[in-house]
Amino acid sequence: MKRILITGAGGQIGSWLVPRLRELYGEANVLATDVRHLGSDFADAGPFQVLDATDAKAVGECVMRHRPDTVYHLAAILSATGEKDPQLAWHVNMASLEAVLEVAREQHCAVFTPSSIGAFGHDTPKDPTPQDTIMRPATMYGITKVAGELLCDYYHTRYGVDTRGVRFPGLISYGAPPGGGTTDWAVDIYYKALSDGRYTCFLGPDSQLDMMYMPDAIDALIGVMEADADRLQHRNAFNVTAMQLTPTGLAAEIRKHIPHFEIDFEVDPVRQAIADSWPDRIDDSAAREEWDWSPSFDASAMTVDMLEHLNHND
Repeated sequence: MKRILITGAGGQIGSWLVPRLRELYGEANVLATDVRHLGSDFADAGPFQVLDATDAKAVGECVMRHRPDTVYHLAAILSATGEKDPQLAWHVNMASLEAVLEVAREQHCAVFTPSSIGAFGHDTPKDPTPQDTIMRPATMYGITKVAGELLCDYYHTRYGVDTRGVRFPGLISYGAPPGGGTTDWAVDIYYKALSDGRYTCFLGPDSQLDMMYMPDAIDALIGVMEADADRLQHRNAFNVTAMQLTPTGLAAEIRKHIPHFEIDFEVDPVRQAIADSWPDRIDDSAAREEWDWSPSFDASAMTVDMLEHLNHND
């Protein structure tokens, strides 16, 4: 039976991944960790520990106590937040990954590390963006993702650590508030549609980006870690996507359910520049071929589900 440790468990992905893994592998076998105390509803639902993932000694002690065979390393600073303090983004994203990879080498754990479409840059082909292509990102977040992919590949080839990852597009969910990403508009737009009937977007109306609904993201996370290693030609990291969205297009989907909804625009130059450096559409055929990746939600189905859950939560 698998034993699992998750860093950054209180974030947008972790808040969905923890309960899913506990359903699959048993509550006691999944240790959630985060740098801060989480609410009692989260912490009391199963094993939880406060853990600074940049503290290599603390990570090592935690792994030795829990003895996981798999670590889902989610702790990170995201794109827009990272541009406000690039040095902190480098420290958190890289020191934590190095700590996890070292203990995984010593304790023989598999490691999942999420990468991102932020790993691409202006010189990358934008439509479609190949699985294997030039990667020269313009943000510190993207730089840490490229470096992280290379470091994970190194630990696999040099030390035999079973490292795997996916390059996530923008992720949309109702489970946690936006966390400082350039694609957060696609989450906040639903909240504002229900609360205010209007949303002011920080990207331009036709800014197209790859997106994915969180249930599909969780399927991708677990799917790549459970894939047959003999089929994998790539590891760190697979392109995955589900849909391509613009603010205008997603507003039109919402308007099918909330006819009075309006959107306007106050473009943030920093986040617009980040978005403009990312792909319009990525090619995820390698993931489909090597571990049978396939999303379940398109923009229409996602919008129905998002609005239903947000209305229910209210």
